[in-house]
Amino acid sequence: MQVVATRALLAERLDAVRSSGASVGFVPTMGYLHEGHGSLVDASVACSDLTVVSVFVNPLQFAAGEDLDSYPRDLDADLDLCGSRGASLLFHPGVEEVYPEGPVQPAVPLADVALPLEGERRPGHFAGVAEVVARLLRAVGPCRAFFGQKDFQQLQVVRRMVVDLGLPVDVVGCPTSREHDGLARSSRNAYLTGAERAAAPVLHRALHAAAAAVAVPGWDRAEVEAMMVDMLAGEPAASPEYAVVVDPDTLLPADHPTSGRDLRVLVACRFGRARLIDNLGVVAG
Repeated sequence: MQVVATRALLAERLDAVRSSGASVGFVPTMGYLHEGHGSLVDASVACSDLTVVSVFVNPLQFAAGEDLDSYPRDLDADLDLCGSRGASLLFHPGVEEVYPEGPVQPAVPLADVALPLEGERRPGHFAGVAEVVARLLRAVGPCRAFFGQKDFQQLQVVRRMVVDLGLPVDVVGCPTSREHDGLARSSRNAYLTGAERAAAPVLHRALHAAAAAVAVPGWDRAEVEAMMVDMLAGEPAASPEYAVVVDPDTLLPADHPTSGRDLRVLVACRFGRARLIDNLGVVAG
């Protein structure tokens, strides 16, 4: 596979592909790829004539004190994974290529879906995400862009941003890739100690317990959320931050939903150095 580091070379390669009538799939990542990313590449390769994967650790989406400097990186392994899954191009720009004007303040407007949950706990995070994704999508041009549902709020932020900016992009949400015990695959799983890794599947168990509770007519949102927090807090290695049942479009609390309505359950929890998030689609009983 070919590695390109500049927008100009990327555009030259992709314009030639599209001029022949071929389609482009795009998988944006921050690198240190795992099987979850591999599943996104697989989804792109299955329905696109050419797949490009970006590897760029975006400084704008890390707040002071977060793990920008220590965020795991392994470009050689990333190349191996992408090549083995059928990707054709890897876009690996430097910071100066993505932000040629130097340090910037994010300027991409955010929809209200960015405000709760991660928006409250990681101020500036989604502003940084939206800024870099918009720049990467403009660099790639017309395409299908593949994002994992594990970062469900991010997926919804990107979907709204693409519509608001009128970008020629079809955003495709892909199912969360999981380990054998239900733990969602994440680059930050590398931070887990052995004991923390053994404890982390409690996230998955709490989500499924909530799904079962929500399926019963007459369920109460506050009770379901409290049950999830209790399950998480019952694991000594876990420090829960939130466990909520929300409307999937607004990410606001799902109060008095009608039977059969699609909802989303989201959790965030710390295990030592690792802050992990997960979610599950559920149907109201």
